[in-house]
Amino acid sequence: MQTIELEATITESHEIHLQLPDNINASRAKVIVMYDETVAPITKKRVFGQYRDKISIAETFDDELPDNE
Repeated sequence: MQTIELEATITESHEIHLQLPDNINASRAKVIVMYDETVAPITKKRVFGQYRDKISIAETFDDELPDNE
C-alpha cells in the first residue's frame, strides 16, 4: 500500500473532487479526510443589491418609543 497527499476543497454540497496522478493505476482505494475546523469556511462572494426588495422597514421605525413606567 502506498500513500500520497493531495490538497482538495470541500464544496458546499459536501463533495471533494480529486485528480490523481497518471502513474496511479485504476483500483480500489481507501480515502481518509483530515480537515481543520479552525480554518474559516469558504464563503460565497456577496453581490451588491442581492437583498434588494427582500428586507422592509416599518413606517413607524423612526417614531419615538413609549415611556416605560
